[in-house]
Amino acid sequence: MDSICFPSPTTCLFKHGSHEPQCGVMLALGRSNSSSSPLIPRPSNVSGGKAVARGALEMSQQQNLTTSGMVVVVLPMTLGIVSNIVALFILVHAYSLQRRRSKATFLLFATSLVVTDFMGHLIPGALVLRLYISGGVRPEDSNSPDALCQFLGGSMVFFGLCPLFLGCAMAAERCLGVTKPLLHSSLVTTTHVKMCLSVIWLAALCVALLPCFGLGSYAYQDPGTWCFIQVLSDIHESDVAFVLLFSGLGLTSLAAAVVCNSVSGLTLVLARLRRKPGSHHPAKSHDIEMVVQLLGITVTSCICWCPLLIFGPMSAIHSYNGPIEEDLPNYKMLLVMGVRLATWNQILDPWVYILLRRTVLRKIYLIAKCQAGLGGNFFSCLDTSSPPQSEKNEVNQV
Repeated sequence: MDSICFPSPTTCLFKHGSHEPQCGVMLALGRSNSSSSPLIPRPSNVSGGKAVARGALEMSQQQNLTTSGMVVVVLPMTLGIVSNIVALFILVHAYSLQRRRSKATFLLFATSLVVTDFMGHLIPGALVLRLYISGGVRPEDSNSPDALCQFLGGSMVFFGLCPLFLGCAMAAERCLGVTKPLLHSSLVTTTHVKMCLSVIWLAALCVALLPCFGLGSYAYQDPGTWCFIQVLSDIHESDVAFVLLFSGLGLTSLAAAVVCNSVSGLTLVLARLRRKPGSHHPAKSHDIEMVVQLLGITVTSCICWCPLLIFGPMSAIHSYNGPIEEDLPNYKMLLVMGVRLATWNQILDPWVYILLRRTVLRKIYLIAKCQAGLGGNFFSCLDTSSPPQSEKNEVNQV
């Protein structure tokens, strides 16, 4: 075989087993048409074509990421807005028909919670959607937040703390109403509830505005389409203090709500065990309904918020103590997952109230009992007329 090499423009061909270059052949090839020679590669735009293909692939991937990101933003935002609107109509209707003051104050708290969750989906969701449409910020600009980032980060902190504060206030109000009903009737009025709501919103707003006064900072988070507290890079002592304050307030609110709901539940259980057979107290049934709803809201808040409230300070402290470049992608992924899980709290809160009302629980109980009596025929249960009075009394006692 002939060995052919092309080390330079003055390339020569070497015969197998010969040390003399066959330059005459090379000169002949040089005088011949290079495009028709089988030994010289034809000039082509292979590298340029690869670059164009690579650019088209990256552009297609970027468009797919943008589309999937917009779906992730739009779907929860739409679901949360619809859920809170449905719950708001139910609460307003129930508040207009309610004559018991203790129930009215609870409904006022619940309505405020639903309105806050609704605004928490609408305002930050619209800003994040705008950033997705514009393509987000470049990685080199992520550490220099603008006015939009400051507003978006403050909105997320404000609408994150408000539901936690409101859940704690609702649990404390119900605990006082169950354990000290006389003190509750004299202390908890509609005016006092409105003042409490104003204090809660003002406190959350003050915490959200702390970066404007030098305590902590907001920064664009990966992939540059949303803003939150600086917890992953360029961490200062003020950032650690700010995220500790945010997480500490949230965890304290959750803990206080759990304690208050536990006391209320135990008090109602003991009162029910001490009740004489055949007696019925409508007030106690209302209290049970409200406490069950609060337990559902508290459990939902703990599941949705605890990962972010625990992971945020941990990541900030680790980043402050040393570089985390090796684990930075994992930290970014966990932060995004924690924030997305926290947003589901604002979606599930209204459904907890909608599904845990006495009216719904009664219907579920009657359908289950009807199914058991009719051999599991669900449609026959739906077609049956209203249950007899004995069954209604039995349901009222549940």
